[in-house]
Amino acid sequence: STTTVKNFFLVGFTESAILQYILFTTFLIIYSVTWFGNVTIITTVITDQQLHRPMYFLLGNLAFIDLSESSVTLPKMLWDLLSKAKTISFWGCITQIFFFHFTGGAVTILLIVMALDRYVALHKPLQYLEIMNHNVLLGLVAGAWVGGFVHSIVQVALVIQLPFCGPNFLDNFYCDVPQVIKLACTDIYVVELLMVSNSGLLTILIYITLVVSYAVILVKIRTHITEGKHKAFSTCGAQVAVVSIHLVPCIFIYARPFQKLVVDKAVSSLYTVITPMLNPIIYTLRNTEMKNAIKRL
Repeated sequence: STTTVKNFFLVGFTESAILQYILFTTFLIIYSVTWFGNVTIITTVITDQQLHRPMYFLLGNLAFIDLSESSVTLPKMLWDLLSKAKTISFWGCITQIFFFHFTGGAVTILLIVMALDRYVALHKPLQYLEIMNHNVLLGLVAGAWVGGFVHSIVQVALVIQLPFCGPNFLDNFYCDVPQVIKLACTDIYVVELLMVSNSGLLTILIYITLVVSYAVILVKIRTHITEGKHKAFSTCGAQVAVVSIHLVPCIFIYARPFQKLVVDKAVSSLYTVITPMLNPIIYTLRNTEMKNAIKRL
C-alpha cells in the first residue's frame, strides 16, 4: 500500500488546558480504581479455597481481561492529556487497534461463556461440576482469547491494506477502526461494510442472544428453584448489567455506517474507561460470597 503517513495526531477531548487537567485527574482515579478492584478480585479468586469454582474462575478471568483492556488505551490517554503534541506512530496506532480488538473480542466471548456457565448450573445442577470441569474451563477461556485474536487480525487486515497519504488528524483519544479508515485516501465503502458486519452486527447478535438466554435463565429461576433463589437472581442480574455496559456502547459505535456524532467520544470513553472499572464493583456488590471472601482476604 502507498502509505506515506508516519504518525497520527490524536485530537483528544478538548483544547482547554484546565479541562485536560480535570480529565487527567478523573481518568487517573478511574484507572487506579480499575486496577485496585480487578486485582482484588483476581487475588481473592486465586487465594480463597471457597471460590475455587467455575463461576469465580471465569470472574477472575474477566477481571484480568478488563485490566488488559483498559491498559490498551488509558496510559497513553493519560500521557496525552498532559503533553502538548498528542501523536502516535502509524504502527503504534495499528498495534493499539490490534490489542483493543483482541481484548474486546475476548471479553465478548468470555461473557458468552459466563452465560453458558449459569445455564449449566441451573439446568444440570447435579452434573454441573462434572460438565464444567477444569479442562473444559481452560478450553473455554483459551477459546475466548483465540476468538478475540481472530476478530482482531481481521480488523487489522482491513486497515493495513488501505493507503494513507494524509490528512493525519484522528478525531479520537485512541486509535480505532472507524476513525482510522476515514483517513484513508481511497473509497472505504466496502471496508466500512465489512467492519460494520464484523464488529457491529456480530455484537448485536451476541447481545440479543445473551439477553434472551438470561431471560430464559431468570424465568427458570422464578418457576423452579426454591433454594438460593435470591442469590441466583442477583448473580444473573449482575451478569445482565455487565453484558449491557460492555456491549451496548460497542453496538452504538460499530453498528452504524460512519457518520460522526457528538457523543461518540463520550460513548467510547464509556467502554474503554468506565466499563472495566464497573465490572468488579457490580460483581462484588451483588455477590455476598465474593464480599465475604474479600473481607477474609
